[in-house]
Amino acid sequence: MRKALLVIALLLVVTACKTNPFTGKKVLNFYPNSQIFPMAFAQYDQFLTENKRVTGTADAQMITKVGQRIASAAERWLSANGYQGYLKDYKWEYNLVNDETVNAWCMPGGKIVFYTGILPITQTETGVAVVMGHEVAHALADHGAQRMSAGTLQQFGAVAGNIAIKDEQTRNTFNQAYGVGSTVGLMLPFSRSHETEADRIGLQIMAIAGYDPAEAAELWKRMQARGGEAPPEFLSTHPSNETRITNLTAWAPAAKAEATKFGVTKFQ
Repeated sequence: MRKALLVIALLLVVTACKTNPFTGKKVLNFYPNSQIFPMAFAQYDQFLTENKRVTGTADAQMITKVGQRIASAAERWLSANGYQGYLKDYKWEYNLVNDETVNAWCMPGGKIVFYTGILPITQTETGVAVVMGHEVAHALADHGAQRMSAGTLQQFGAVAGNIAIKDEQTRNTFNQAYGVGSTVGLMLPFSRSHETEADRIGLQIMAIAGYDPAEAAELWKRMQARGGEAPPEFLSTHPSNETRITNLTAWAPAAKAEATKFGVTKFQ
C-alpha cells in the first residue's frame, strides 16, 4: 500500500505541472480550467444572489472601467509573449458589493468582487487599479487551482502517514506534528509566495493599463495606517505590510519599464 501511494503521488506531481506565463516557472496544478471555472462561476453567481450589489453609481462604474482596462492589459501582455488564447475561457465580470469588509477578490476565470469597505483605502481610480491588478493576477497565475493542488498533497501525506504508522500513540503524535509542520512549513509560505507573486504581476499589468504602479506602495501605507493586530509573518497567509511596501517600492520602476514596451509612457 505504501509503495502504491508513493507511485500515485509521484505520478500526480510529474503529470500535473503547468507553466506560469509571467514567471516561466513550472507550477503544481492538478485541476484544469475546464474543471475549476464552472465551479467558480456557479459559486460566484450564488454569492451575488446572497449579497447586495451596487449598480449604476460612479463607484460601480469605476470598478467595471478599471477591471476592463486591467483585463485588456493582461491580454496584451500575454499575446505579446506567446500566450495567445490564454484567456479564451475567462468570463470577466466586475461587481461592487455593499459590505464594510476591507477586501476584494477574483475567482478563477475572472469573476471579480470589490467590497465598498475597501474604497476608503483605494481612494482613487489608480488605487482601485492596484487592488484590481493584484486580484486579477491571482486568477491569471492559477493560484486557486495551485492551492487546491497543494491541499490535495497535504491530505495525501496525512493519509500516507496514518497508513504507514501502526502504533496508535505514534500515529497521534505524527498527526499533531504533521498538521502544524505542513501548515507552518509549507502551506503558509506557499500562500505568501502567491501573494508576493500577485503583487508583482499586478504592478506590471496596472502599468500596462496606464496606471501609476508607484501608487501600490502608497495604498499599502494607508492599509498599514489602519492599525489592528496582525500575526507574525511566518504565521500568516500574507506578507507583512512592511514587506509589501518595500517590495512594491522596489518593483515599480521595472513595471513602468515593462509598460513602455507597449507604448505606455504616461500614467494616471
